[in-house]
Amino acid sequence: MTRNRSKPAIELELSITDLSHDGRGVARSDDGKAVFVVGALPGERVKARTTTRKKQFDEAVAIEILEASPDRVAPRCRHFGTCGGCALQHLSPQTQLAAKQHTLLENFERIGHVKPERVIAPLTSQVWGYRRKARLGVKYVPKKEKTLVGFRETDPRFIADVERCEVLVPQVGERIAAISALVDSLEVRALIAQIEVASGDDRTALVFRNLAPLSDGDKEKLRDFGARENFTIFLQPGNNDTVAPLDAEDGGDLHFGLDGGAIDFAFRPLDFVQVNAAMNEAMVAHALALLDPQPQDRVLDLFCGLGNFTLPIARRAGSVVGVEGEPNLVRRANENAARNGITNVEFYAADLTTDLRTQPWVGEGFDKLLLDPPRTGADAAIPQLPLAQVRRIVYVSCHPGSLARDAGILVRDHGFKLKAAGVMDMFPHTAHVESIAVFERD
Repeated sequence: MTRNRSKPAIELELSITDLSHDGRGVARSDDGKAVFVVGALPGERVKARTTTRKKQFDEAVAIEILEASPDRVAPRCRHFGTCGGCALQHLSPQTQLAAKQHTLLENFERIGHVKPERVIAPLTSQVWGYRRKARLGVKYVPKKEKTLVGFRETDPRFIADVERCEVLVPQVGERIAAISALVDSLEVRALIAQIEVASGDDRTALVFRNLAPLSDGDKEKLRDFGARENFTIFLQPGNNDTVAPLDAEDGGDLHFGLDGGAIDFAFRPLDFVQVNAAMNEAMVAHALALLDPQPQDRVLDLFCGLGNFTLPIARRAGSVVGVEGEPNLVRRANENAARNGITNVEFYAADLTTDLRTQPWVGEGFDKLLLDPPRTGADAAIPQLPLAQVRRIVYVSCHPGSLARDAGILVRDHGFKLKAAGVMDMFPHTAHVESIAVFERD
């Protein structure tokens, strides 16, 4: 029987020429094979050790920087390189944005075969302590006699052993060690699978995924910790529908404001909201300026979530229709509209990846369209949309490849021009590229 044997690691000296989509340096070995190097930056000469050797490419980690890039900076987090939560802390924030902008434009050219008439300057905000939503792994490690709480390591089999996190909101990021110690003190410490973090403008929630019932003693420890550290504690004994506050009087909703505080959004801890609160506020204002809804306009907002864009648009447009695939978010969107006294909006639940011909809103005419799809994009929906009257589209994207593909569809098949596009720094220090694009008819 033939066994698959991994090739032994080797050391290489490499010149880094590019940055991959996941933040690794890209080089070519002497035999021409591509090598993806963790911890290396474009323009650098490094010594690297291979971690995986394949026929088409090798993977490696930089063990010595022989010639450093002028854009290299000292990582702020001492766990950088072990924790997998960030990939680019060693690259200056300005150069991170330039790299993301390059990725976006390269995707437009290579995948969509289109080019924006204008490149929008990157939209930026705070680069530390920005992350208000996260899922933290939890694992009791008997050999360490310790419970680890944090993001996964660069090797995703393991939870990073961290004491603080520089990108989480400080309320959580500065208390990782305390949260770890809390879980470690519980009788069910080995049966806490994860902790969801959700921070609103009013309070921060920690949702403990408990795989076994908690004793009264454990509940009291959680209650005391929440009171002492100013957290609202939730438990999740089953699926998402089982999430509930430890104490019923704490209620289930968190809140954040948009549109200069004119709109109050309520959301549950596991609801999808944009991870970066400051960037979300800037992004919504940016999208509104680009869409330019007028009192006579009828606007369609697809993948609308709990109304993040829909309700601010409705304060300016004649009427808005929001469509979302998750019924719970549609229910939340309707509640948010009612809470804010916004009456010129309708919400529908529909899977936007399926046949839409029977949807009641499809036959209606719209003047403008906002798209904010998941990573897979909107290619299934676009051919089915009532685009004949649509004069302008603003497309908010969390994946440059799917945006580029969909841009090609809108330009080639539907007569739009890609007027402008640029990146938004929703996830500083990661390789994630958030972007926005504007399409118009002549």
